[in-house]
Amino acid sequence: NMGVSAGPVGRVVWPLKRAIDELDSFSARPKKGGANMGVSAGMKFTAAATLTCLTCSQGLLMEASKEHGKYPYNVATVPLMSELMKLILSSFLLYQQYTKDPKATQMTLDWRSIMLFPIPSIIYLFHNNVQFYTMAYVDAATYQILGNLKIVTTGFLFWIALKRYLSRIQWLALLLLMAGATTSQISGCEGSVLAAPAMGYFLGILSAFLSATAGVYTEFLMKKNNDSLYFQNVQLYGFGTLFNAIRLSFDDATAGYENGSWLYSGFHGWNWVTWAIAVNFAFSGLFVSWIMKYADTIVKVYATSSAMLLTALLSVWFFDLAPTLQLFLGILIACVSINLYFMPKDSTPPKSASLPVAVKAEAEPSPEVDRSR
Repeated sequence: NMGVSAGPVGRVVWPLKRAIDELDSFSARPKKGGANMGVSAGMKFTAAATLTCLTCSQGLLMEASKEHGKYPYNVATVPLMSELMKLILSSFLLYQQYTKDPKATQMTLDWRSIMLFPIPSIIYLFHNNVQFYTMAYVDAATYQILGNLKIVTTGFLFWIALKRYLSRIQWLALLLLMAGATTSQISGCEGSVLAAPAMGYFLGILSAFLSATAGVYTEFLMKKNNDSLYFQNVQLYGFGTLFNAIRLSFDDATAGYENGSWLYSGFHGWNWVTWAIAVNFAFSGLFVSWIMKYADTIVKVYATSSAMLLTALLSVWFFDLAPTLQLFLGILIACVSINLYFMPKDSTPPKSASLPVAVKAEAEPSPEVDRSR
């Protein structure tokens, strides 16, 4: 069990470790190009745990960046800056890798392969911006709970697109997760029953479908050959930077350049919290690409979903969010569903199941004893 201690921290971390151990046998199978060679369960857990912390802080940082309930900056510039950061860092790491060992740095330069990378960039372009608009209608904890709907959409797309088999228990676990997300939104019998407006739900569901689609497709791209991870990142984030810049230019043209070009006024209102969000998005994306290459989309989804409980607790501390029974019931139901989803298929039968056989064997006298008597 990799040294998980009993207690509150151990109970939160244990499902993540169990999911990594379960998927380790699947990820360690030889794939085309041997993408998983030399990657241990410990490395996957470290990456997933880091991604969990980064995802947890996203909602908190975006909530902290608001002024009077609104963002004082152009939210479209944050994904652009994060994509640019990832592109620069990936290019530097690719240069270092190629300088050290050119022969081991595999790069597929076929245009048919390169033209597959703009697709997830376009999806992530919409997803990153939808995240900000979702936060305009919900608080940080609700944002994380709605984000867990991507487990349902990922399972659905795995079943439809990749023909991944899901057991009946896993489907029931996904339905439980939806129930948990709904329960957490119930604010009481007086006034509005739902804590968030309908637009918040719509944007949350849209974000879940975009995240699942981009995740499944990105995993296909990362594992289709043995290209260098840094080279694949350069392609992915290069197109991401390009499309985000095009989006900002289109917005300026639509507005008739009322505020000038985004190159000059796009970063107005940025502060250290905004820069922290961009850095967070950048490193989250890098860890996601590593997990897609060497682990599995479900690991990524589970890692980001594990941030739900921590976000709720920190929201109570930092933003004076009143903890409600419905919120904690929703978190509890979601945690139970996650445990059911990653329940090992080959469970060891309980020891009590073998007791009747042992008792019966002891009660029957041996034939040799009967003959002697």
